Amino acid sequence: GTGPGSFTSIRIGLAAARGLALALGVPVAGSSTLTALRGGVPVIDARRGEVFSEGGVVCPPGQLDVAGKGLVGDGALRYRELFEAAGAIVPPEVEAHRPDPLLLVEHAGPFGPAENVDPLYLRSPDARPSQA
Repeated sequence: GTGPGSFTSIRIGLAAARGLALALGVPVAGSSTLTALRGGVPVIDARRGEVFSEGGVVCPPGQLDVAGKGLVGDGALRYRELFEAAGAIVPPEVEAHRPDPLLLVEHAGPFGPAENVDPLYLRSPDARPSQA
């Protein structure tokens, strides 16, 4: 997936995909991790007390409108109590919250040169240049 997720894991995954594509001379395509979750509204733990969700949303979990909705993803599991208290349904099966690689492929964008696949960063990085 191209993200959202941790900056390091997105960079490592895309670097590996680009390296393989360049070495093998094959085209690549990207797909958001949010599209790899089925069975409800995707909610990914963004750390720092926030979640990622569809539509490029990055917010504290209490700000999501979840009443009557099924939620899937590691963010749904982490904030299960909060979401269920707000009227959401969080499936008990752990498998329902794991990204499906086949869905990533199904939702992949057009194939092309490796350098055309960009990461999906939804917020600014924590790291800042030193002010020396």
